[in-house]
Amino acid sequence: MFSRRTAFERFENEISLHLGRRRAAGLPILDLTESNPTSQRGLGPDQPFLARALSAPGIDRYAPDPCGLPVTRQAIADDMASRGLTVSPESIIVTASTSEAYAYVFKLLADPGDEILAPCPSYPLFEFLAGLESLRLGFYRLGYDGEWFIDFDALRKAVTPRTRAVIAVSPGNPTGAYLKRHELHRLSRFCAERGLALICDEVFFDYALDADMSGTASALEDCEGDCLRFVLSGLSKIALSPQIKIGWLAVRGPDALTAEALRRLEVTADAYLSASTPAQLAVPVILKERLRIQAGMKARLRRSLDALKTLRSSLSSAAWEPLRTEGGWNACLRLPRTRTEEEWVISLLEDEGVLVHPGYFFDFPEEAFVTVSLLAAPDVFDEGIRRIAGHVAQSLS
Repeated sequence: MFSRRTAFERFENEISLHLGRRRAAGLPILDLTESNPTSQRGLGPDQPFLARALSAPGIDRYAPDPCGLPVTRQAIADDMASRGLTVSPESIIVTASTSEAYAYVFKLLADPGDEILAPCPSYPLFEFLAGLESLRLGFYRLGYDGEWFIDFDALRKAVTPRTRAVIAVSPGNPTGAYLKRHELHRLSRFCAERGLALICDEVFFDYALDADMSGTASALEDCEGDCLRFVLSGLSKIALSPQIKIGWLAVRGPDALTAEALRRLEVTADAYLSASTPAQLAVPVILKERLRIQAGMKARLRRSLDALKTLRSSLSSAAWEPLRTEGGWNACLRLPRTRTEEEWVISLLEDEGVLVHPGYFFDFPEEAFVTVSLLAAPDVFDEGIRRIAGHVAQSLS
């Protein structure tokens, strides 16, 4: 009776079972997996500001535009221009979320059974989004040699006759690695030569944590090869407002392909009309305050990353290390291979009351990694990292 695309595995793994028992017992948890900015005091826009933004003139009228209200698309284009990116409002499609933007692009590019390539490691949501469109998700490797990089040999081998697009995330989640300009040009040429589209997720782009980011690039810039590109973002991350439910995608590339893509996307968007009028009218108000809204989050992220580095450098020797994080909201830690990731996560939870994500949650190809959220409250983050360091040392003594 039901479709195969919704036959998701629904079971609790060992980590979930341990976490559930701990919560049921009322035991304290230092949560280093927190990703919701609205759960953290002092982060994101306050209620009075959002109330004003959501009461803009015109919320009492319904005059839908499939691609998004003109005032909303213009505000997004203006915000991109403030970053030095020239994007026409007509090349922007407003959606109810970045996930919906992915769904629109997947529908546009691929038929059931076709394939989309995603980086590995990366966020697990891609598998669900692809599956809901009856697509196969393939992977290409990201290498690490002190910093993350695209393994183009692995990418080349991953392409099949049914591959339709390549996803890049800049900065990555959880790797925190930005797409470098030379990688962007090479990736654009790679896709153009094979008739593939490039889907670039830039939701965390504003949260640079490295001192020198001059070599990074947005996929909205002019690219060698000039493949068809879709660049995704939204209010959830850049304005810390996931509850407003507004995302968007911008289309760049050869004129003929861009025009046809936009025509088809308009028909798709017209079938849903999912972005609400009040939320769209709030976009110009919110984006004008983007830098102010982001200031507290940027300070929190940098402070957490500095605390992580300081603790690690204070130890004369340690069997764990943080991998380089250039941006975003997470950090990756390499732990000893004396235990599996699941064993590490469960022992940290049971013995130290610290919750982290295992690397396999993000499809790390090897053991043993965990990820921690940099937006956790400072006292929670500091104590959690201190306990991780002590736990690792004790386990090896």
